[in-house]
Amino acid sequence: MDAVFDPAGITWTRVSPQLVKVRLVTWTLSMILPIIATVVIAIIFLQWWAFLNVAVVVGVYVWVAIVIRRQVPAIGYAEREDDLLIRTGILNRSIVVVPYGRMQLVDVEAGPLDRKFKIAKVTLHTASALSDATVPGLAPEEAARLRDRLASRGQARLAGL
Repeated sequence: MDAVFDPAGITWTRVSPQLVKVRLVTWTLSMILPIIATVVIAIIFLQWWAFLNVAVVVGVYVWVAIVIRRQVPAIGYAEREDDLLIRTGILNRSIVVVPYGRMQLVDVEAGPLDRKFKIAKVTLHTASALSDATVPGLAPEEAARLRDRLASRGQARLAGL
């Protein structure tokens, strides 16, 4: 089964560890309101069930934070002669193979947090929306290099060279 997600002879390029920080900041910002709300409810009612709610919400926050720290190192990509491989996941593992000749657009994006932590995301668009692929957490220089390389390889494959 491991051969499916880790083909022989493939050297995976890992994403930046900065992606962990970006995802943790995003997760923390999305959980501030639920944590504050459950704490306020617990203080108002002073009942065991209210404190149980606080424990559950904080437990979910901590669990997802641990998962984020484990998921990011599992993300990787590899350039082969005819296609790009993108691997993600720990529990639900996934490997996406995007043939260079199928790429229509290669796009680099960086939101405010991405720019603060000096990372970017490369998205490959194909004719089918279901086969679009993303490589998050790349250093800006690596994202630009990958974009240019994929665009040139895609153009060469499309032209039939």
